[in-house]
Amino acid sequence: MTDPNATPPYDPAAGQPTPPPGQTPPPGYQAPPPGYQAPPPGYQGAPAAAAPLSPAEDKQWAFLGQLGGILGWIPPLIIWLVFKDRGPLTNQEAKESLNFQITVAIFVVGLYILGTITAFIFIGFLFYFLAWAVQIVGLIFAIIAGLRVNAGGTYRYFFNFRFIK
Repeated sequence: MTDPNATPPYDPAAGQPTPPPGQTPPPGYQAPPPGYQAPPPGYQGAPAAAAPLSPAEDKQWAFLGQLGGILGWIPPLIIWLVFKDRGPLTNQEAKESLNFQITVAIFVVGLYILGTITAFIFIGFLFYFLAWAVQIVGLIFAIIAGLRVNAGGTYRYFFNFRFIK
């Protein structure tokens, strides 16, 4: 049984003030840094890890991860980073889409660079058309992959550098 008149230990993390002048703090006590404000009542620390996705949600985010490739590599990257630990299908499909969109972006940038370098030979414009065609092919395959995943399957691109394993 504890003494109800005993002085409780001071804990700045729990919002308790520093000990009053003249009173000795308990062993191991460290004064809070200047400007420290105690957390509000009821604060319980960092939030718990996000719950796993249900199968329907996992399929939905996998679909959006593949279809997000229509807009480039940023939507699959965001979906993969946010949901990779919450659903295995989303992890697989968003990573696949991200790798493909990075591959397409590298080819497009390379073709634009080649087109710019060879523009003075009058064949540079062909590289610009080829870059445009690669972007169209990337768009078409992103739609096909999204539809395949939405139908309940998975999709592997025919040509894809696996930058993210």
